[in-house]
Amino acid sequence: MHLGRRRFLTGAAAAAAAVALPAAMRMPLALAAESEIVRFNVISDIQGDLGDLKSAFADMADINPGSAGLAIAGDITPRGFDSEYASVAKVFANNSHADTVAWAIGNHEFYVPKWKDENTLAQDTWPNGVTEDSLFRSFYNFAGRNTIYAETLFGGIPVLSIGTERYQHYYDKNLWDEVWISEAQFNWLADRLSYWSGRRKPIMVISHHPLPDSVSGSNTNRYNKDYTQIDRLLGLLGKYPDLFFFSGHTHWDLGLPDWIATKVVPGAGNAKGFTTINTGCIQTGYTTDGHGDEQEVGPQVNQGLQIEVSDSAVTIKARDFAARRWLQSKTVPLQGGGGTGSSSGSGPFGWLGSGSAQ
Repeated sequence: MHLGRRRFLTGAAAAAAAVALPAAMRMPLALAAESEIVRFNVISDIQGDLGDLKSAFADMADINPGSAGLAIAGDITPRGFDSEYASVAKVFANNSHADTVAWAIGNHEFYVPKWKDENTLAQDTWPNGVTEDSLFRSFYNFAGRNTIYAETLFGGIPVLSIGTERYQHYYDKNLWDEVWISEAQFNWLADRLSYWSGRRKPIMVISHHPLPDSVSGSNTNRYNKDYTQIDRLLGLLGKYPDLFFFSGHTHWDLGLPDWIATKVVPGAGNAKGFTTINTGCIQTGYTTDGHGDEQEVGPQVNQGLQIEVSDSAVTIKARDFAARRWLQSKTVPLQGGGGTGSSSGSGPFGWLGSGSAQ
C-alpha cells in the first residue's frame, strides 16, 4: 500500500488557504539578554497535527523564551497541498516562536499525486496529473527560498538544511520516498562543512530521513535504505567530529536509549565520529515492537528537542511537550573543529558570538 502508515489529517486546512505563507511566520519571541549559551529547538513531523503544534509552541515559549531559532526536520504537512502549508503558516502567525526558522523538506510534502483532490484518495491513478515541479514550487513558496538546501544561523550557529531534489517515483516505479541529492547540493554541502569547520564552529545538519544504523529505528528495513547516495553523503559528514545530524521520519519515541548515537564512518579520517539525533515527532509516535519493526504509541505523543551550545559542548535535551517534562539529556564535548583555518571570538574554540554566513 503506497499511502504510507501515517494517518492523513485534512480537517479545516482549506479554510486557511488564503493565509500568506512566509510573511505570516513572524511572531518572534522577545530576545533574551546576551548569554554564553545559544539555545534553539528542533521539531519534526507535524503532518497536520496543528493542535499539538500549538501545544509545542506554548511549551517552548515557557522553557526557551529567548530561543535563537527553530528547525523543522520535514513532514511539515500531511500531503503537500498548498492549503495544508497555509494552515501551518496560520499557526505560526498566531503563536509565539523563534524569529529564525529553518525548514527541511520531508516525504509527506510529495503526497499530493496520490490524491484526485483533497478529499479523494486515488493511488491507482498516480500521479493524477500532478507534476513533480509543482510539489517543489509549493515548498519553495512556503519556505521563501528556491533551493531544497539552505543555510541558516541560529545565534551564530550554522544550521544546514538538506533534502531530496527528486521525488523518486517519477523516475523509478520501484522507488517512492528515497532521497536523491544533486551534484550542486553535494558541492554546496562540502563547501559549507569545510567553511564552518575551518572557523571551529559546531555544525548542525537538518534532514528528514535518518542515516542508516544510527538513531532509533534506523537499523530496520523500513528506514535503513532511505538515501540512494549514502556512501557519498556519509563520506562528507564523517569528516567532522563537531557535526550534529538531526533527523525525523521514524516518529520513534525520544524515551528510547538510542535516541542519540555516534556515527563513525570508516576511511573518513575521524575516529571519534559525529553525533546523530532523533527529533521525535509532533504527530503520532512509534516505538520498537521488539521484533525488528515498529508499533504505534499513539497520537498523544508530542516531542522535540532543545539544543544548548556553549563554547566547549553541545547539550541535547529531549522534551515531552504534552507532559511538559524532560525525557533525556546528553552533553557532547566539542573537539574544536576538524578543519583548518583561523578563528575569532571568545572561548577556547574561538567561535562564540561570532560568524555570519558567507
